Amino acid sequence: MKKKNPHKKHKSSLGPPTKVLSQPRRNIVGCRIQHIWKDGGGHVVWKGTVLDQVPVNPSLYLIKYDGFDCVYGLELHKDERVQGLEVLPDRLTKSRLTDVSLADTMIGKAVEHMFETEEGPKEEWRGMVLARAPIMTTWFYITYEKDPVLYMYQLLDDYKEGDLRIMPDSSESAHIRLTCRLASADDSVPAEREPGEVVDSLVGKQVEYAKEDGGKRTGMVIHQVEAKPSVYFIKFDDDFLIYVYDLVKTS
Repeated sequence: MKKKNPHKKHKSSLGPPTKVLSQPRRNIVGCRIQHIWKDGGGHVVWKGTVLDQVPVNPSLYLIKYDGFDCVYGLELHKDERVQGLEVLPDRLTKSRLTDVSLADTMIGKAVEHMFETEEGPKEEWRGMVLARAPIMTTWFYITYEKDPVLYMYQLLDDYKEGDLRIMPDSSESAHIRLTCRLASADDSVPAEREPGEVVDSLVGKQVEYAKEDGGKRTGMVIHQVEAKPSVYFIKFDDDFLIYVYDLVKTS
């Protein structure tokens, strides 16, 4: 479904969540869920699909909420902002890819993705197709140079409508910048390297991200992209969005 406002997402939280302990629950991966999100003085009902449970942090789930384009990472059973969590009887409609060959071709490729704007003309976003999404298998994980957050779209439909262009591998413009300079006290983090260089996996590492304003964010590397092994997903402690970076270390 194309959005007039590209990349619709909930507002990020301003600080780390308060956690409450709970007993292990049933496996909810692949389930439709609904819960109240209470933050500050307001609350709203969110409904969505649980895509995955993160192996290096089993309390963390990846969720695609209805009406929003990005993937969220929440500790559904621990975060006290999540209230009244329900597993819905809704069943996902199983569908197959119409062109498996095209799907395989676009994974790991740089693309130009066109979105409608409120003013009418289309806006071009340069990005990278990362993988097919789990559970919702006709959807794809994608991120963008201007907004390195994990998004999901049905890219085959956009390609057939002329709104997605796969950039040639030989083109200099095909190498989008997703670089995040990484600082960590962990000696096992590799020395500084060229973007795109394959190194030992950083999945499960605690990281510290130095912002341009001098501030710092802490988080965990939760996934390595198979099609681009130097690219990783990061879940920061103070946010529920999933960020996508090509990681390099700073001295």
